Amino acid sequence: MAAALGVIAGLPTAALLLRGAYRADSFDANASHQIDERVAQLLRGEELVPPPPLPPEFFMTAEVEAWQPLARHASRQWDLLDETFRQRLLWVFKLVYEKYGYEMVLIEGYRSPQRQASLAALGPTVTRAGPFESYHQFGLAADCAFLRDGRIVISEKDPWAMAGYEHYGEVAKSLGLVWGGDWRNLRDLGHIELRRPRVAPTRADNPAR
Repeated sequence: MAAALGVIAGLPTAALLLRGAYRADSFDANASHQIDERVAQLLRGEELVPPPPLPPEFFMTAEVEAWQPLARHASRQWDLLDETFRQRLLWVFKLVYEKYGYEMVLIEGYRSPQRQASLAALGPTVTRAGPFESYHQFGLAADCAFLRDGRIVISEKDPWAMAGYEHYGEVAKSLGLVWGGDWRNLRDLGHIELRRPRVAPTRADNPAR
């Protein structure tokens, strides 16, 4: 009995002595892991600040109006965007500039139902979405372009801009956003959105722009 009690009493001591000699191969709390710093910063809640607004005349050029009808009346108020989407969009701007040297500009963010109806009236080449059928109405979409030599560059005929759109789409998708450049119909290179279930009806082959 005494011997048995001695063995039992000695087990905790033995366990403590052997604790540092062995570790499970399936888990190591001190092991280093490669972490995407962009994702880590987003998860930490680090907030970026919107850039200062551009003068209205930047959005009154023929190039801007041809791409975004009535662009001079579009909203570029960052505070009207959904908070999560706003931060992801700011990260897109930051990363596209840091990685590829493209300075981006917001052409339109939030869009009122009245403006959506006005754009829809211009025909399907502009938008197929009516009021509350676009993520713009929920502050979850943005149309963006590039700033070069003091003017906004949008033209898809410009090789520099086309390369920029590819970088823009790549970065946006890496942050969980949908890029309009992937749409089969009404391909929209400057458009990105953050989709949420039951917010706006959207189909891949008939996007709600």
